[in-house]
Amino acid sequence: MVDGQVVALLVQNLERLDESVKEEADGVHNTLAIVENMAEFRPEMCTEAAQQGLLQWLLKRLKAKMPFDANKLYCSEVLAILLQDNDENRELLGELDGIDVLLQQLSVFKRHNPSTAEEQEMMENLFDSLCSCLMLSSNRERFLKGEGLQLMNLMLREKKISRSSALKVLDHAMIGPEGTDNCHKFVDILGLRTIFPLFMKSPRKIKKVGTTEKEHEEHVCSILASLLRNLRGQQRTRLLNKFTENDSEKVDRLMELHFKYLDAMQVADKKIEGEKHDMVRRGEIIDNDIEDEFYLRRLDAGLFVLQHICYIMAEICNANVPQIRQRVHQILNMRGSSIKIVRHIIKEYAENIGDGRSAEFRENEQKRILGLLENF
Repeated sequence: MVDGQVVALLVQNLERLDESVKEEADGVHNTLAIVENMAEFRPEMCTEAAQQGLLQWLLKRLKAKMPFDANKLYCSEVLAILLQDNDENRELLGELDGIDVLLQQLSVFKRHNPSTAEEQEMMENLFDSLCSCLMLSSNRERFLKGEGLQLMNLMLREKKISRSSALKVLDHAMIGPEGTDNCHKFVDILGLRTIFPLFMKSPRKIKKVGTTEKEHEEHVCSILASLLRNLRGQQRTRLLNKFTENDSEKVDRLMELHFKYLDAMQVADKKIEGEKHDMVRRGEIIDNDIEDEFYLRRLDAGLFVLQHICYIMAEICNANVPQIRQRVHQILNMRGSSIKIVRHIIKEYAENIGDGRSAEFRENEQKRILGLLENF
């Protein structure tokens, strides 16, 4: 009861304060600081605070026609915290038209880079909030209707700082069966013309601090895997045609990435095998938790991208386009590599698929992926 009252008072307090008065603007900042601390030590209060009007207030404040200031930055930070791992808050944000608010606020960065480090931080917080919300399938539809795909596609073309984050948003919007409508729409708005140049060549200089070539390739390959998983009919044909044009240059690039990440994986696997060997020698038991930890390390070392690359390979080799299949096999043979390695990676991928999904979904998805191996 007391907690509930505290939360209600904080929200009432925010609504009462007039930020044109410096002391009251400081009051807003201090109130947001209390909310942030509360989120850290009493995360269960996040849902309550959001439901009691905090989320609505944050969206209203982000939308307000006021110059950018420390409070707006703080609002974006608190919003990202409230949405972290919280489906109730993600749903509420969707119901409050928050997806549109986020898209409107981000559209400023379509053609202009943030003018200060603080503004860039706010932009990143808004992108993080959007990615968080897209974990929920009902928000994928709102994103589609709000023309989120068009905005992200424009950002990819404009080559501003927002580009790498827009790529991450597209990845979140298209992944899994809930991404099917977004995948089809992406092809309709000529998104393939935007995504394939990014696949063919990773940007050399990525201005955004912290975005690596690996992260870029991870998102692009994940998007292509989602498109191959979800597209049907004419849109699927358009995607597959991309792999045959210009003397199958996209297949060559796919194979180049395959060997790049396969090499990285083999280095990581060797290291892990050495560690396991030492543990056994010391008489330590390698239990499931330790195995999971090793698997996560392997994913991080490049297995995650490699799984998507091998999945793309299997999908395009199953497309009844002899030219593609021949090219894949030809390059594997030329490099002295084998189909066996690719099969093994795909099997491992299938075994670990569908975290947090129903058993039925996992089973069907595993069957579908393993079915691709039959004609590989």
